[in-house]
Amino acid sequence: MNMLFLLTISILIVTLVYAINTYMITKPDINKLSPYECGFDPLGDARSPISIQFFLIAILFILFDLEIILLLPIPWSMNTYSPITTLILTTMLLTLLTLGLAYEWHQGGLDWAE
Repeated sequence: MNMLFLLTISILIVTLVYAINTYMITKPDINKLSPYECGFDPLGDARSPISIQFFLIAILFILFDLEIILLLPIPWSMNTYSPITTLILTTMLLTLLTLGLAYEWHQGGLDWAE
C-alpha cells in the first residue's frame, strides 16, 4: 500500500511538472536562439585570441574535481588503515590544495579585470 502511494504521488508530480513546462509561455532571447552559447562570436575570426583566465578557471575546475575523486574513497579506507593515518593524509591533501588556491588568489590569477 505504501509503495502504491509513493508511485501515485511521483506520477502526479511528474505530470504536473510536465504540464507546467508545456503550457508555460516563454520568449527566448537572441542569445538562446543562437547555436553557440559559450560567449564567443560564432561568425567572427576563428583565430581571435582567447583570454588566459578562461583556461585558468578550467584548470582549477579540473583540479578541484580531481580533489573530490581523491577524497571520495576515504570512508572506505577508514577500515583498512588506521584512522589517524587517513586523517593525516586527508588533512595534508586539503591543506596543500588550500595553500595552492591561496597562492593563486594572492598572485592575482583569479582576477578577471585586465
